Amino acid sequence: MKSLLFTTAAASLLAAGSLSAEELRFTLWTGNDAHLAMFNAIAEGFTETHPDVKVVYETIPAADYTQKLTFQLAGGNPPDLGWMFEDVTPGFAEAGVIEDLRPALEATDGYDLADFSEPAMGLWTDGEVINGLPFSTSPFMIYYNKDMFEAAGLETPAELAEKGAWDMEKFQEVAAALTAANDGKWGFEFKDGQGYDSRIMHALMPPIRAYGGFAWQDGECGFNKPEAVAAVTQLHDMVFDDKSIVPPGEVGDFFSGNSAMTINQISRASRLADAGFEWGIAPLPTGPAGASPVIGQAGIVVFSQGEQKDLAKEFIAYMTNPENSETMSQFFPPARKSVLESDTFIEANKLISPEQMAYVSEAIEEGRVLPSHANYAQIYAAMKPRMDALWRADADVPAALEAVCASIENQL
Repeated sequence: MKSLLFTTAAASLLAAGSLSAEELRFTLWTGNDAHLAMFNAIAEGFTETHPDVKVVYETIPAADYTQKLTFQLAGGNPPDLGWMFEDVTPGFAEAGVIEDLRPALEATDGYDLADFSEPAMGLWTDGEVINGLPFSTSPFMIYYNKDMFEAAGLETPAELAEKGAWDMEKFQEVAAALTAANDGKWGFEFKDGQGYDSRIMHALMPPIRAYGGFAWQDGECGFNKPEAVAAVTQLHDMVFDDKSIVPPGEVGDFFSGNSAMTINQISRASRLADAGFEWGIAPLPTGPAGASPVIGQAGIVVFSQGEQKDLAKEFIAYMTNPENSETMSQFFPPARKSVLESDTFIEANKLISPEQMAYVSEAIEEGRVLPSHANYAQIYAAMKPRMDALWRADADVPAALEAVCASIENQL
C-alpha cells in the first residue's frame, strides 16, 4: 500500500494556494511512523531555504520496491530521487538511469565528502562517479527476547558473546531449547519473516560467511562449495529436524513475541518501543571462519528521467550533511566517519543501550556488505525457484545448491 506524506511546510504552501511549488517525489520502503516523522522534519528544514519546494515521500513495500520502481521508470513516471538497495544498484548504474552525484556534493559548502568511509562508499562509486550515497550502513544483529531466554533458563546471546561462546553450534542448540521451552513458539525467525522469499540472501549469507563461504565472486558461484553447503544444511536441519526456525508458510513475528530470536538491523528497534517483553541485541554467531559480520546498505540516488534532477541533488546533499547524518543515525548507521566514531551515534538510539550499540559500531568496522551484481535481478529470478526447492523436508541440500549454481552461472 502506498503512503504519501507531506511536510508541514509543503502543506502550508498548498493551503496558501501556491501553484508554483516545485515538487520532489522521493520513494522509500519504510512506512514506520518514527522514520517518516524524522524524514519529514528533515524535509521541513530544507524548505526553510527552499520555500517553494514540496517534498513528497512515497512508500513502496520493500518486497515490491525494485519491481515497482522499475515499472515507474519504464512507464515514464519516474520519481526524482529515492532509496536504493545495495544489491541492485550496479544494475541501475549500468542501465544509465541514475545520476552522478559527485559534482553537486563537491560544490556544497561544508559537505565534506572525504568524511565518508571509503569502504562504505565502495559499492556506490565507479571511478570518480558517485552513483548513490549510502545513508544506512547497517550490520545485521541478533535480536532476542530476554523474557523467553529467562523462562528457558538460558544465557542470552549477548552474555554468550561476551564469553566468546556465541557460535553457530550454540545458536542451533539455543534455538532448539527455546522452542522446547515455549510451546507453540519458535526459537528463531528469518528477517521480517521473509527468509524464503524477498530476504533469501539475508537468511543465507550470515551462516554462509560464518562458515567461510560466499554466494558468488569473480564470476564463480559459491553456493555449491563445501562451506556454503554445510551452512545451509545446518539451517535446513533447524527448520525440519529441530523445528526451531519458523518454517515456510508459517508466521513467527518476533516483534509480537512469537519467536525468541530474529536477525535484523537497528532501524527495526523502533517497532519494539511498546513491546510487551524485555529484549536486547547481540552480534551474529561466529562460525568456523570466525566473526563474519554482514552489512546491509541502502543509498539515495537521483533518477536521470526525473524532472527535478538539480533540486534532487541539492536535497540529497542537505539530507546527508553532517548534522542530518547525525539525526538519521538513531535508526540508520551512517557512513560518515565523524558520526560513526562519535558518542552521539553510540547514544543516538534511545531503545538500545550504549553497550549494545557498541556491537553495531564493531560490526560496521569489521563487516562486509551483502553480495551485489549488475545482473542481480536476473540472478535472483533464476535462483528463486531452485531456492524454493531447497525448503522441503526431503530436499537434497547439496543437489539443490548445485541447481542454484547451474541456474545463475551464465549471469555471473
